[in-house]
Amino acid sequence: MLGLAIAVAVVFFLAVTGLSRAYHAQRAELGNRWFLRGVADLKARNYDAAATEFRTALLYSRDEYSYQLNLAEALIGLGRTGQASAYLLNLWEREPEDGLVNLELARIAMQQGHTPEAVRYYHDAEYAVWPASEEAKRDEARLELVELLLHNRERAQAQAELIALSANASTDAEEEQRIGALFMRAEDYEHALAAYRVSLRSERNNAAAMSGAGQAAFELGRYAVAQRYLQEAAIANPNDTKSAEELNTANMVLDMDPFGRKVSSAVRDRLVVKAYAIAGKRLACASAKTAEELQNLNDEWTHAKARVNEGALRRDADLAESTMDLVFRVERETSVACGMPAGEDLALLLIAKLHEGS
Repeated sequence: MLGLAIAVAVVFFLAVTGLSRAYHAQRAELGNRWFLRGVADLKARNYDAAATEFRTALLYSRDEYSYQLNLAEALIGLGRTGQASAYLLNLWEREPEDGLVNLELARIAMQQGHTPEAVRYYHDAEYAVWPASEEAKRDEARLELVELLLHNRERAQAQAELIALSANASTDAEEEQRIGALFMRAEDYEHALAAYRVSLRSERNNAAAMSGAGQAAFELGRYAVAQRYLQEAAIANPNDTKSAEELNTANMVLDMDPFGRKVSSAVRDRLVVKAYAIAGKRLACASAKTAEELQNLNDEWTHAKARVNEGALRRDADLAESTMDLVFRVERETSVACGMPAGEDLALLLIAKLHEGS
């Protein structure tokens, strides 16, 4: 009788275990079925339907990580960031190195204006573990972080992130062009020029990349390089007014610099006389506003007037340098008193910057 009772108990136990397994397998299958429907709707951006389907899937598998993560994605799509954040924080506690969780938490923190938290989550997303199929999201996280840093005027940090990004970037023309534009906004013109050049190697006739390379070279004071790129940009896109303006200025800088490498002494003397006359007209713009501050410069200019001519410049080798020193001081001081100049005065101010300390 005892043996029979044990046998019956074992049979019942096995039957219950089998039924339990079948029950849980059926629930798992139903949960997965709803989950797959949700994934399809999420890809189609049917966020409302996707959220409902993911919630239904969680009824069958309450602790399933992927179900909760995808539900958070659907809630973000619906703009319900508060609910999404609750799911994401729970997931972050379970797997703090999940790249997508950190990326979404960073985006929510940024939307809420919590910049330090956003920066921390973005950094975690950069160095998180990403599946091979989603590796591109690492760069996406870094680019979004750069945008955030630039928005908050943290240029040094943005430059560091961009340098790291460019070191691992592909040679894709569009990607390099975007990196170049971000370097421009971060005022790292050297790296911007390098990125644009990489872009142009892949796509030689890219007008935007040519314009960017020209503007970067212009900011670096490499006016001959800027001239070449800006000429190409202006031809490729006649509506690019900024490139056309900078090309015009670069041309004037190259044409008006008396200390250029291939400028003969005769041409130099003519350029010095012309620059002196331009500076005199510029002094007049400040006479009404800051006559007292610029009086000394005005006196110097008037005193030198009788000596600044091509004959005197030929006879006195030092007169060209002293005259241009006066011109440069006039352009610097009047840029403060009258605002940034334009045309030939701007060209002289840029020439002054080229020769600072020389």
